[in-house]
Amino acid sequence: MLTKAPRGTKDILPSESYKWQYIEGLIREICDVYGFKEIRTPGFEHTELFLRGVGESTDIVRKEMYTFTDKGGRSITLKAEGTSPAVRAFIEHNLYAETQPTKLYYITPVYRYERPQSGRLREHHQFGVEIFGAKSASADAEVISVAMTLLKKLGLNNLELRINSIGCPVCRKNYNKVLKDFLRDNLEYLCDDCKVRYEINPLRVLDCKVESCQRITKDAPLITDYLCDDCKSHFEELQKYLDIMGYDYIIDPRIVRGLDYYTKTAFEIISKDIGAQGTVCGGGRYDGLIEECGGPSMPGVGFGMGLERLLITLEQNGIEIPKPEGVDLFIAYVGEEAKLFTFALANKLRFNGLKVERDNMDRSLKAQMKYANKLNAKFAIVIGEEEMKENKVKLKDMRVGSEVEISIDEIEQRIKNI
Repeated sequence: MLTKAPRGTKDILPSESYKWQYIEGLIREICDVYGFKEIRTPGFEHTELFLRGVGESTDIVRKEMYTFTDKGGRSITLKAEGTSPAVRAFIEHNLYAETQPTKLYYITPVYRYERPQSGRLREHHQFGVEIFGAKSASADAEVISVAMTLLKKLGLNNLELRINSIGCPVCRKNYNKVLKDFLRDNLEYLCDDCKVRYEINPLRVLDCKVESCQRITKDAPLITDYLCDDCKSHFEELQKYLDIMGYDYIIDPRIVRGLDYYTKTAFEIISKDIGAQGTVCGGGRYDGLIEECGGPSMPGVGFGMGLERLLITLEQNGIEIPKPEGVDLFIAYVGEEAKLFTFALANKLRFNGLKVERDNMDRSLKAQMKYANKLNAKFAIVIGEEEMKENKVKLKDMRVGSEVEISIDEIEQRIKNI
């Protein structure tokens, strides 16, 4: 038990971590360009936040949350998704009193007690963005553009953007009635989860992945036929913004997303490059969530993207993330005095920005040079008693095998120039 990670978790080893660093670096660059600022929220919250925010009809709340009672008798839940904690922080720190909109992004671990499978772990990582305070469909289009930009810059080009409007509390009330009437005759044939959804949030029956439920809902009435004027206008405006940016999209009335807080816009981005379609991003608008969590009445829109699933999608499409370059300089030594001298020299060069390695295993000179090759060092020097006395070394270019004699004081500038 001590030497095995808990089921549903995964170590990210140095041989893989460079991929995460690359993606996270690209995320930060894109978010900076779009004007999003990073927010970091705690790894756990009061359970009530997710009950009110995510919704009691969702699988997350009903089956998948890591919830426990702490020593103070409080019900605590490990972060189950990123939006509700961001909303809580927005309210708690009075960010709504600042100039709006508030544009946030996060890269965070989230926790779901679900059956571990490819791309779905009990601890996984999510990139998400939120825009609070903007009711215009331009905000919806902007968050979609952030996701599309990231995916395209990573090399995923065969993407399918699917959009829908799931209305607001006004028009959804009418639609829920129509939908329940449609489902009533087949209620006994719905799965147990959908029987609960039928009572709490019938719209979510359309999101069920059980084949028998999908057959029943295949000919269900479309919510887009029941939108109020405001929701219809908002959806049409979103399409205009997507058109002007040149994004192709499909209107898919089946998209309702898996969380109760969504209103109006719901969208998914699907990678079609791998034969079997896979959703790599999903999000939408949630105009009532801030108020539901105890804040002022303010709109919001955002998305979440699972990074494990994104990495799998890149791998399945044969997209390789660039490996980091090797060590700039390997310093080999001969003798005890040179051992101390090279330690100080390496430290100085590292302080000035060079990637420098030296031996800490007391290897022979021959073994040190083999080690330099394993590290993919670009340059190497050997320092012994004579080199220290004359203040000169032979700088070897490990890529071509050439050597040039320089003073030790020149090493830093010579490598930087090359």
